[in-house]
Amino acid sequence: MTINPVLSQKSWLSDPFKMNRLIDRIAGDAAHTDNEAIFPEKAFDWLSEAGLLAVTVAGGELDNRLPTTERLLNLLKRVGTGNLAVGRIYEGHVNALQLIALYAKPDQEHRWYNDVQVHNHLFSVWNTQANDGVRIHALGNGRYRLEGSKTFCSGAGWIHRPLVTGELIGAQKQGWQMCIIPTESVKPIAQDKRFWQPLGMRSSVSYKLDFTGVEIDEADLLGQPGDYFRQPYFSGGAIRFAAVQLGGAEALFNETRAFLASMNRIDDPMQKARLAEMAYLLESGNQWIATAGSKNDEWLGRGGEIDKIVAYANMTRTAIEEICLRMMALAERCVGARGLMGPLPFERIHRDLTFYLRQPAPDATLADIGRYVLTNQTKAHDLWH
Repeated sequence: MTINPVLSQKSWLSDPFKMNRLIDRIAGDAAHTDNEAIFPEKAFDWLSEAGLLAVTVAGGELDNRLPTTERLLNLLKRVGTGNLAVGRIYEGHVNALQLIALYAKPDQEHRWYNDVQVHNHLFSVWNTQANDGVRIHALGNGRYRLEGSKTFCSGAGWIHRPLVTGELIGAQKQGWQMCIIPTESVKPIAQDKRFWQPLGMRSSVSYKLDFTGVEIDEADLLGQPGDYFRQPYFSGGAIRFAAVQLGGAEALFNETRAFLASMNRIDDPMQKARLAEMAYLLESGNQWIATAGSKNDEWLGRGGEIDKIVAYANMTRTAIEEICLRMMALAERCVGARGLMGPLPFERIHRDLTFYLRQPAPDATLADIGRYVLTNQTKAHDLWH
């Protein structure tokens, strides 16, 4: 994958014309990469050209240390509108950079930010695993050897700096440890492409990867054992993927309206009613991510309220899932069977959004919201203030 170098940290965020053109280009390329073996390289070339790979690093416009979460969520939504698979991979990149901002030592932060700013390396977070999960064995003298596999490794062989988690064994401190693998200086990581036969999100190329035999240094370990699950950052990050999902719902709205106009159905009263419902559902989602972003920064800025941040993130995730499901049903009724066939984009967006909405532990998420509101006796008016 070849990406043009970033010449400055100034991105296209503040230029609506350039941002709209970027999202249109990503959307226009989406159908060509709807394949389990094709990574959307052009989309990431364009994101790099727009200065958006490094936008959250120190000094960037959405610096992770600054209260910019609402703007970040809007950016993630826009990328998701272009292509949900690209949005998924980009969100993983952003997630990894946030974990670096939280837990890296100064020399590590400098090295990894340089990888983004100078070399345009892509990062991701690969935590999901099955029974043959990753273990990180301490060998002594600051060396470690990995054993085991990860599933749903979005970006697979195209990610330059994957953040991989695993059980640290044989070291003075043990537990669930993060590490960032310098892919060009370790043995090739075995890919199981047969694992990836999804309904949607095909071009996220989320293969199963076997890290057995990969060796890394002490300097490649990020944070301390257990940091990955530290709240509110672990569960609170759900607002990021929810924003990308909302972008898929926005794409459905745009395509549905364009389809009805092309069919000269804009005066049909039932179509007007359905588009009206889609419009207010979409704006409800926009309000959810805007409020989640601003409250996240406000509550983090006060240095506490972890349970409140997690509960609100879980509400946001749940509400946006329901919004997306309703938007999908409305779009189907608007376009009918004719609209759900290629080369129109509805079929692909529907598959991608259906698959992406299946995030882990939805029942536990709902139960956590209920636990918070049941054990908190604050009046409803003041519950989220």
